[in-house]
Amino acid sequence: MEGNTQKDVDKLIKQVNALLWCVGGILLVVVAMLLLIFVGDEKSKEDFDNSEVNRALIDSAAPVNHPSLDESTDLWTAADLSQAPASAKSQLEYGKELIVNTAKYLGPKGSVAHLTNGMNCQNCHLNAGTQPYGNNYGSVASTYPKYRGRSGAIEDIYKRVADCFERSLNGVAPKVGSKEMEAIVAYINYVGSNVKKGDKAKGAGIYEVALLDRAADPAKGKVLYAAKCVSCHQADGSGMMNADGIGYQYPPMWGDHSYNHGAGLYRLSRFAGYIKANMPLGATYKAPLLSDEEAWDLAAYVNSMPRPSKDLSKDWPKIEEKIFDHPFGPYADAFGEEQHKYGPFKPIKAAQKKVKKG
Repeated sequence: MEGNTQKDVDKLIKQVNALLWCVGGILLVVVAMLLLIFVGDEKSKEDFDNSEVNRALIDSAAPVNHPSLDESTDLWTAADLSQAPASAKSQLEYGKELIVNTAKYLGPKGSVAHLTNGMNCQNCHLNAGTQPYGNNYGSVASTYPKYRGRSGAIEDIYKRVADCFERSLNGVAPKVGSKEMEAIVAYINYVGSNVKKGDKAKGAGIYEVALLDRAADPAKGKVLYAAKCVSCHQADGSGMMNADGIGYQYPPMWGDHSYNHGAGLYRLSRFAGYIKANMPLGATYKAPLLSDEEAWDLAAYVNSMPRPSKDLSKDWPKIEEKIFDHPFGPYADAFGEEQHKYGPFKPIKAAQKKVKKG
């Protein structure tokens, strides 16, 4: 009897020990889970609550509806190439092809000559130069020849095209009289032939975005670029080549193959207006995807990055005619290069207006 009692006690002790081990294991699991939850929560706070960059990326990636830039129903549309005289069609079609696929013929791997950085005219002049507020050619034929302060001279369309090759394409222009130059000029003249001489087409050129009360901020633009632009133009700004490796589907924003600092888009007001009406991919003047401030800040970031240089010593021979956002001195006003590049521009324009009146 006594032996049986001892066996029962031993059995009970084993059962109690097993129960204690089980309870202890459960407690350890509970404590571990609580620690993981606590640490994870603190890590989350560290990663997001204390990170302005991450918050800005999340906020900027969210779709926002912005008002149309122009509700007009009579914006310029290009003259129809299919209606061109039969004798001119071949040249006009070649001119358009050169605008769309410049690199194929005149780029580093060009079949005709090696004159440019590999970008296409269409990378800046959207839809072969026919898109409203897409840096189009609507008013070129109607307003040239004309005086331009940058050169201090009367310029014709040949000079205007040459400037694009030398600045935006960072290369050398085809010679006047060459098949390529004549085709490009003929195409530009034709698409704008439906605009009366002396008139400016509605929706021509680049949208004029409102000036800010502050300087454009490259640091804010960097965050926006990471959120909205890298999928096409890449984190290093190098762009994305076509499958054939000859031209760009999405052009480089900076670096050796981008536009040089003499290009029109290196002026912040021009680039901000271009971005506002056309970028990121999917935006139009009817449905912009960026606020004015975002457009200015993105332009500031892109144009703060390294790119090819150009001798601009002969630009703006009359410094009193120098445009408000030309980023290189000397100037006729008291503002420095930093403000002429990034703004705020309102005080500069006010000072220039006062000088003109005086």
